Amino acid sequence: MNEALTIRIATEADLEPLRALMALAIDRGQAAVLTPGQVVASRAVMGLDTQLIRDGTYFVVEEGGVPVGCGGWSRRATLYGGDHSTDLRDPALLDPAKDAARNRAMYTHPDQVRRGIGRMILDRCEQAARAEGFAAAELMGTAGGVPLYAACGYHPVERADAQVDGVTVPLTRMRKTLTASA
Repeated sequence: MNEALTIRIATEADLEPLRALMALAIDRGQAAVLTPGQVVASRAVMGLDTQLIRDGTYFVVEEGGVPVGCGGWSRRATLYGGDHSTDLRDPALLDPAKDAARNRAMYTHPDQVRRGIGRMILDRCEQAARAEGFAAAELMGTAGGVPLYAACGYHPVERADAQVDGVTVPLTRMRKTLTASA
């Protein structure tokens, strides 16, 4: 982990910088693994879910006060999608005794990849979910994110591609058992 990186809970004041970071991560970060049409289509199923910020479960990683990554977890049933993807949203609270927490909306600035930012966010999400009694975490991995999640112990559960205006956006539902210590 780089000592210059800090992580904190995101606030409403972070909304615009986080949206800009996410746009870069989607447009540039996914370009290496998706076709241009898939990148455009992925915008319909990716993005900021402000419920995570209201719930206090969304993190921003900064370097020198500048956001370089973000992501969070949720105790709600929604697995993925932003504010604009209303058909994917389910605000029902999960039961930690039987449900997996949801890791959500993970993005790293494309100029900052391979610095441990994603791992830092996943670590913080897993710690918080474990503290609330969750024994497992699930996420919806994009083509660009699946290698990181697999390296962090997440296993594919199912392929769950999204269809947007006739374009397939590859997605993989992944799960990890959270150990008692971290």
